[in-house]
Amino acid sequence: MAWEPGLADRARPTIIAVDGPVAAGKGTLARRLAEHLGLRYLESGRLYRAVAARVLRAGGDPGNADDVIAAARALGDDDLAVPELRDEAVGNAASVLSAIPEVRAVLLEYQRAFGRTPPGAVIDGRDIGTVVFPDATHKLFVTASLEVRAGRRYGELRARGVDCELEQVKRDVAARDARDRGRDIAPLAVAADAVVIDTAGLDAEAAFEAGLAAITGRGGGPSGDG
Repeated sequence: MAWEPGLADRARPTIIAVDGPVAAGKGTLARRLAEHLGLRYLESGRLYRAVAARVLRAGGDPGNADDVIAAARALGDDDLAVPELRDEAVGNAASVLSAIPEVRAVLLEYQRAFGRTPPGAVIDGRDIGTVVFPDATHKLFVTASLEVRAGRRYGELRARGVDCELEQVKRDVAARDARDRGRDIAPLAVAADAVVIDTAGLDAEAAFEAGLAAITGRGGGPSGDG
């Protein structure tokens, strides 16, 4: 059942920030929460991957500010649906260009406008609870060990027919972690008021229940109907 907020909640849209490193399971959790609670859903990383895909298609350099800023300003809805967004090269390029302040500024306004549109949204990413919506209604930080996340990523790639080695995937995930945590602008970090959910020993259903409980203080929906 969709969440019907009480009168005290109607003053502003409900925003649930779900942050965490690559392959932690935050996207799966965020989508489930949005569906269950009747909120809109945005995968913020998709915006950065869409910019990266535009840059790569044009033969540009993901580390070149001019190439990347132009791509971000030209971003359209069609860019969010191109099939190569899940390619490893696009993901790595997105991690590189996401450190460019001007790109983050362009995409920041998109994310904030999306989240502030009633009834609100569940948004996942790297800096939603720390930078994009520091005043989010609820904040979750989803994580797991490098070994667990690399194994998941390896499984995803193999399922898509990508020829890869587990150790190389692990190195790639570790490199992305280092870039995300070490960048000067909006690094990946746990918000002080976030609830941390370690998904290493959880399947998707158990992670959903943990996330829902963190938001509601009980196992059901915010209205007690879940």
